[in-house]
Amino acid sequence: MKTIFSGIQPSGILTLGNYLGAMKHFVPLQEEFNCYYCIVDQHAITVPQDPAVLKQNIRRLAALYLAVGLDPNKVTLFIQSEVPAHAKLGWIMLCTSYLGELERMTQFKDKSDGRGESIPGGLLAYPPLMAADILLYDTDFVPVGEDQKQHLELTRDLANRFNSRYGEIFKVPDIRLPETGARIMSLQDGTKKMSKSDANQGGFISMLDDPDTITKKIKRAQTDSDSQVRYDKDEKPAVSNLMTIYSLCSGKSLEEIQAMYEGKGYGAFKTDLAEVVVETLRPIQERYEQLFHTSELDDILSDGARKANEAANRMLHKVEQAMGMARV
Repeated sequence: MKTIFSGIQPSGILTLGNYLGAMKHFVPLQEEFNCYYCIVDQHAITVPQDPAVLKQNIRRLAALYLAVGLDPNKVTLFIQSEVPAHAKLGWIMLCTSYLGELERMTQFKDKSDGRGESIPGGLLAYPPLMAADILLYDTDFVPVGEDQKQHLELTRDLANRFNSRYGEIFKVPDIRLPETGARIMSLQDGTKKMSKSDANQGGFISMLDDPDTITKKIKRAQTDSDSQVRYDKDEKPAVSNLMTIYSLCSGKSLEEIQAMYEGKGYGAFKTDLAEVVVETLRPIQERYEQLFHTSELDDILSDGARKANEAANRMLHKVEQAMGMARV
């Protein structure tokens, strides 16, 4: 079986966009790939984190990974910091990188803009650590959103650069983008990605929002003045985003949805969309509540760390041997 690696930061409660754009697609992948799903807490600390909140978010994310349908007997679910090889290979990848290419990373430029001299060094080192995450597991494919494509291209460059210096050690991974829904947008701005860090709480739906909150957020979602439920990303980005959410939650095509609400306006559309989203998240939330406070979750994470350490240490040993970092 070919191998897939994916990591998500525990920097807040995941949104509906995270689910529809990524996690929903993880479930069928476990049937045909060897899957590593990582809670990348070392990436989260590139910016300051409250220790108690970070600890809770790590556990929340682990429970949500399982609640969406991942089977611990089919995937390896683990916490990044519990596998020391990530940090070790991250340093090696940082030493393989060039300063200029790290400074050109779009996310580094966005997050460091306006910080002056107080830019955390971790923001610059983030992409090499991400490369290490992926390369440790002989990864064939990385399912990512559009915003991570640049980092994946750097990972490929670093793998090829290392291989040209030390021999064919790393498999060069390919990017795997979902066919639809790779980028769910804000409910308040159809041109901006839905984000759990959005200061406007109405811009995103959390995977743990209750039904009343979900309904209020959808009913207040931005639309436009002509009242037509019609898919047109250029002219009607906000409505097109809501239609995409409806389609991904219900399984109905965009054409079907447009036909269903022809002449009905946004009121009926939003009411039905809210119900569809609530019912999509209900079983996930129920399973999450069953898992969050149990030792079952800890047992799964401990077993995932054991399996990840075995695979990661094998690769790290090969890397260090190739570089001469070994006494024998």
